[in-house]
Amino acid sequence: MTAAAVAPRTPAEAWAELCAGNQRFVEDRMLHPSQGIDRRTELSAEQHPFAVVFGCSDSRVAAEIIFDQGLGDLFVVRTAGHVLDTTVIGSIEYGVALLGAPLVVVLAHDSCGAVAATVDAMTHGNVPPGFVQAVVDRVIPSIVGLTASGRPLDSFDAATLGHEHVLHTARQLHGYSVSLADDVAAGRCAIVALEYTLTDGRARLAHVIGDIGAGPGVVPPLG
Repeated sequence: MTAAAVAPRTPAEAWAELCAGNQRFVEDRMLHPSQGIDRRTELSAEQHPFAVVFGCSDSRVAAEIIFDQGLGDLFVVRTAGHVLDTTVIGSIEYGVALLGAPLVVVLAHDSCGAVAATVDAMTHGNVPPGFVQAVVDRVIPSIVGLTASGRPLDSFDAATLGHEHVLHTARQLHGYSVSLADDVAAGRCAIVALEYTLTDGRARLAHVIGDIGAGPGVVPPLG
């Protein structure tokens, strides 16, 4: 089981459990739940994760660790720069529609190399090699709107660029997936965009699509 007495079944319960787990991680008092032999045996036949976490592949941002969860608790999908494609969306839909997770998390972090590479490519023409360019191509729509102000992209700080990217990703996911949008509208699921800070380990709420209620550990929106 998760660190909660009963596995979360609603978006609000799932959100409260993630907040509590991240707070334990920040304060260095992790419980490391759901990691024993009994849990492995329990999960051998089926899984019922309470949240889908779609995040960056960065080695410093492992979802189960920063939210202090264990086996079977989170359905994790990761790509460099948390960029979407059809297989990623299908994987997220699988976690919600078939496994019953009531919460989808889009997890960004500071000092994101994919965002920095995109700014470098757009401002200086330094295109990355091979298929890394495909990652950059998918970050561009998130941040290109900032140029409407007339300012060059490299004049924006990394926090602003990362914030725009995670907001765009969450909204894009909601807009592209009919099944997710239906689940959000029905209150069965919610989508949250979080921004993780590498130095203090805290995941802060940036945006909510749907209803995650209010409960212990809920952090205020950035602003």
